[in-house]
Amino acid sequence: MEQFLAHAKSASRVLATMGGNERNRILREMAHALRANTMNIMEANAIDMRNAQENNLAPSMKERLVLDEKRIDAMAVAIEEIAALKDPVGRVIEGWVTESGLKIEKVNIPIGVVGIIYESRPNVTSDTAALCFKSANGCVLKGGKESESSNLIIAEVLQHVLIRNDLPKELIALLPDSSREGVAKLIKMDQYVDLIVPRGGEALIRFVSHNATVPVVKHDKGLCHTYIDKDALIDNAIAIALNAKVQRPGVCNAMETLLVDEAIASEILPLLKEAFDREHTQLKGCDATRAIIAVSEATQEDFDTEYLANILNIRVVKGVEEAIVHIVRFGSGHSEAIITENITTAERFMDAIDAACVYVNASTRFTDGGAFGFGAEVGISTNKLHARGPMGVEGLTTYKYKVYGKGQIR
Repeated sequence: MEQFLAHAKSASRVLATMGGNERNRILREMAHALRANTMNIMEANAIDMRNAQENNLAPSMKERLVLDEKRIDAMAVAIEEIAALKDPVGRVIEGWVTESGLKIEKVNIPIGVVGIIYESRPNVTSDTAALCFKSANGCVLKGGKESESSNLIIAEVLQHVLIRNDLPKELIALLPDSSREGVAKLIKMDQYVDLIVPRGGEALIRFVSHNATVPVVKHDKGLCHTYIDKDALIDNAIAIALNAKVQRPGVCNAMETLLVDEAIASEILPLLKEAFDREHTQLKGCDATRAIIAVSEATQEDFDTEYLANILNIRVVKGVEEAIVHIVRFGSGHSEAIITENITTAERFMDAIDAACVYVNASTRFTDGGAFGFGAEVGISTNKLHARGPMGVEGLTTYKYKVYGKGQIR
């Protein structure tokens, strides 16, 4: 492990002096290589899918795992979009001259070696590798066992591009020991690894956060809410709520609880039930909800659950203040939304909710690096320090001060 990470650290220094145009050219070559290897990637993914079937993986996990031509092309497009972004490295953030005549520049630089631990989705392998390469970082990737064959072929395709360009393949490396013990070692190797990004289940995040000596940016669970205010447009509210839940239920930015203002509950709840029934959504509700529509009971535990499935809690609340109280109690700091035409209510909600992304009249499904114009993301950070929300190339940089003098002493 130590020798492997030492190679990764050494390799990362190569990128620090490479120009942005050259990095972009290689990224475009990586996108082309993914498309050229579509059939090989699909064959490897078929192995993972067979194993998933044999191991009775949840439907939501299998939906995340599967790759087809469209998804592989989307992976290539994401890399091309990352290549088209402005170079985040070497940018002067600000500059000034001090009283003593020192010229100081605050300059963006790469972090170094980034360890990324993730589950199920093999596109994360190419997305995060490309983001790290664009920002001149080396990366050590640890995907889930369920996507082992897919991750391996994707990494090999990208590594072959590095080798063709006389670059060390360790710039994009899969962790050789993918066991829990291997992860436990990785997160303590602070002499070689500069940042750990865990994205996955609650148990994984807790384990990494409690045991790492390497700095961690958490990409925690998404307990996302949508609040429909009494001043909402009904058609808008139903369309947004549907999208937030059913468009892709197995992802972290999908809505898990819908809050409805009691002033319009009797009007909108039957319409919502009709819409969600068409999408075969399992609905659970509070007592006030169940007095209006026939759904099963939502418990306190349900309100604290990230389903990652086509299941939705509904709670009737007494206006925006009670909606805020509920979200403060149960929210995970990921993405929250209000649907209203009342600007004052919207601003009250936006100011009071402490989450990475807060929406007015839009679906929480937009919390995504691609949707934000980042090309892709390393994950959705629920941290408050360093990076928050969709973490793109900017989140993979830090800065240093370049100080120019003319013989000054203090």
